[in-house]
Order: sequence, then C-alpha cells, then structure tokens
Amino acid sequence: MRIALGLEYCGIGFCGWQSQLQGCGVQDALETAVAAIAGVAIRMIAAGRTDTGVHAAFQVVHFDTGVERPLTAWVRGVNSHLPPGVTVLWARELDAAFHARFSANQRGYRYVLLNHAVRPGLNHGLIGWYHRPLDAAAMNAAAARLTGRHDFSAFRAAACQAKSPIKDLRLIKIERRGDYLLCDFLADGFLHHMVRNLMGCLIQVGAGAQSPEWAQAVLESRDRSLAAPTFDPAGLYLTHIRYPPHFALPETSERWLYA
Repeated sequence: MRIALGLEYCGIGFCGWQSQLQGCGVQDALETAVAAIAGVAIRMIAAGRTDTGVHAAFQVVHFDTGVERPLTAWVRGVNSHLPPGVTVLWARELDAAFHARFSANQRGYRYVLLNHAVRPGLNHGLIGWYHRPLDAAAMNAAAARLTGRHDFSAFRAAACQAKSPIKDLRLIKIERRGDYLLCDFLADGFLHHMVRNLMGCLIQVGAGAQSPEWAQAVLESRDRSLAAPTFDPAGLYLTHIRYPPHFALPETSERWLYA
C-alpha cells in the first residue's frame, strides 16, 4: 500500500530535507522513525526538497509498505520516534497513482522577513532580516514583471538538477505587517535556490538600489551573474502543495503560524 504523510519541520539543525551520508537530513530522521513502526526499512519520496536551514510548515511525502498499521500509528507512533523539530500531521492511504512529487501541480513558499534596523534575537534562524527600510510597493512592482511562464535561469543555482529552467511562477505577493514583510510565492515548481535568489533581487529593488525594470532585465538575461546574491535561508518556509482534487489531500496546514 502507499501511505502519504503531511508534516512540518524546523530546518534548524538539519542539512535540508534530502538524506545525507552523515544522517543529518529530515528524510533520515523520518525514515528511521517510520521504520521503527513498520519494522522494515522505508524509503521516502517528498513533494519538494528544502535546503539547509529552510523550514516546512507543510510538506507531503509518500512511502510504500506491505506492513499494515492503523493510520494513527503512522502519526502518533512515528512522532514518538522523531526529534522535536519534526512532526507528522496526518496520514492517508492512497493508490499507486499518487506520487508526492510528480502528482503535485502547485507549490508555495513564504519568506518571513524582519525589516528593522536591529537584528532578530528571539526568532534567530526562523526569520530573515534586512536592516534598511524596504518599499513593499516597489517590490510588488518588480514581482509583477517576474510572474508568468519564463526561463528562470538567472535565478537558478549552479547545482540545480532540474531538466528545464522554465517554470510557471503564478504569484509573488509582498505584504507588510508592521516591521515584517510576508513574501508569498506560488508556482508549478521551483528551481534550486529560486525563491532565495528572487528574494535577493526583490530586496535590492525594495531598498532602492535597483528599479523594478532591472528585475525584469535580469530575468530576460537568463544570466545568474547579473542577479543579486542568494538570500539567507532562515526565513523561508514551504507552505503549500496542491494535488488534483481526487486525491482529497489538504493544500496547506491550519497550524501555519503566519497564515
């Protein structure tokens, strides 16, 4: 049978989602915990790979097993074997047509940015920070020039393994709430470091160092060297994964603190 799990995790202390030889990935922790309940080794497939220091308010994974357990065992039982920074939210039994990665038709990230002269202390590692005042209207003007179906090579990491740099970026929205900027991104999929690279450029525009038209010129150049440096991972959260409705899975988590 194929089991899908929804989970949330704090990226602090993990080297990203993907399993590593040193066992520091969120995948390593989850596979170990699920194996403790299943009694056999388990291999996980995730909807998306998050980088070191990036968090997930909503991640979806699946695994195949011939071991029968009540769905509650895949939630509370697995959670009893997980470190505090990772939690399974729900479990569903689905047929083999479901694939956590390939069945997803939309993904979303939120970047939580403190825009204040003084760096964060209490939320260190959980939010990003930029010290100079940022113009959210200018950032949204730049965002409007970046949305749509484009070649995002200018915002792609050199190590990206995606077959194509073309993505449908359906939404970028920057909303100010006091000293915080909530920056939402929705797309059919994302390239390696794409959101963090977009954030770097949007911050340059918001700070007045570049114009909204510059962001469009960077996009059209397809040249990574012309874009801003990759921004800090600390404030980035995977928040949204959408599947075709017949799978009847949630798209996000109501537990999301900044929703």
